[in-house]
Amino acid sequence: MSGGFFAVFDDIATLLDDAAMMSKVAAKKTVGILGDDLAVNAQKASGFAASREIPVLWAITKGSLRNKLIILPLAFLLSAFLPWSIIPILMLGGLYLSFEAAEKVLEYFTHHSNEKDDEEPLIKSEEDILKLEQQKVKSAILTDFILSIEIVIMALGIVLEESLPVQIIVVTLIAFLATIGVYGIVALLVRMDDFGFELIEIAQDEQPLLKKIGELLVQALPKVIRILTFLGTVAMFLVAGGIFMHNIEALHALLHALPTLLAELLVGGVVGIFALVLHTFYGMIAKKFKQV
Repeated sequence: MSGGFFAVFDDIATLLDDAAMMSKVAAKKTVGILGDDLAVNAQKASGFAASREIPVLWAITKGSLRNKLIILPLAFLLSAFLPWSIIPILMLGGLYLSFEAAEKVLEYFTHHSNEKDDEEPLIKSEEDILKLEQQKVKSAILTDFILSIEIVIMALGIVLEESLPVQIIVVTLIAFLATIGVYGIVALLVRMDDFGFELIEIAQDEQPLLKKIGELLVQALPKVIRILTFLGTVAMFLVAGGIFMHNIEALHALLHALPTLLAELLVGGVVGIFALVLHTFYGMIAKKFKQV
């Protein structure tokens, strides 16, 4: 009896050990998407009144957790009953990542944005402010839903050969650590300028060093977000390229002589440009049909 009891504990320990090892691998593989997730959410969570930044971020965080609770069971059902669908979904996610990254590069060079964030309605009352705030929160939660699908499917693709219990532990852990980690860092970022203003106010003209630090923090927030956006874009190309390289044997054989990062960046870039051209071409055709 005692032998069976300890055997159960031994199985649990083995399961947790396997889950811990695979969690490290999955975390490394999904870090690219997390970088993009961080950049996007830092942009969406900034720009509010200082008193509303944390409440807004908390509302987005709760929405992110709800997204995970919706996505995770669906992903595990696919893994249990339609495991062959994970790789195609992962490839579609890679296609979306490379397209989104290529679109960001195009927007940077053409100085045009598909989102008209600057065209906000004239705010006249507290009700208008709350309404606009709710719209931004909904937009951020929707963006998080898309990125959460990518994170969950990618993590699941890494542990697809493992047992279902290991899959559940690893993917759930990655999903919720992503939410806690990303939004924890975003909370620090969006308060960076407020902390800087407080230092400036405390220092005034009596403590020039402290005042200078405060000014640097105020000036740093938009630059940090731009850097995160750049790194997130590069990471999306790399993650997408890695997905295609690992799942299309012909690509791996063709580019095996190149350094891994260069090969993944090349594949991600080419796929992104191709997807962007197709999207633009489709938009032009759809526009012509509407005019007819």
